[in-house]
Amino acid sequence: MDQLSDVLTAISHPSRRAIIGRLVAGPARFTDIAKPFELSLNAITKHLKLLERAGLISREKQGREVLISFRPEPLRLVSGWVHEYEQFWSERLDQFEEHFRKKRNKSNETRDEND
Repeated sequence: MDQLSDVLTAISHPSRRAIIGRLVAGPARFTDIAKPFELSLNAITKHLKLLERAGLISREKQGREVLISFRPEPLRLVSGWVHEYEQFWSERLDQFEEHFRKKRNKSNETRDEND
């Protein structure tokens, strides 16, 4: 899979988004990340692996502990992809607006001719 697909997969699950939300506040240990969830440690591990594969988290060993940190850079891929569609819809809505503006002007011209 490409990185955009990995990132979209990673952020598609509410638990993974909640993990990201927790890590925005700063690096955390695995147990601190797992604590608020009613999930098995195995499930948390799987969620973290998906986030790591997408490049959204990194692990750093500090002594006996491993700190997990959020890496926001891959979210730019999602932002860029969404922006392309934003431009698409903006252009279509502008065309739609222009169509009705012309239709309204034509209707007004016809009405003025009949008066």
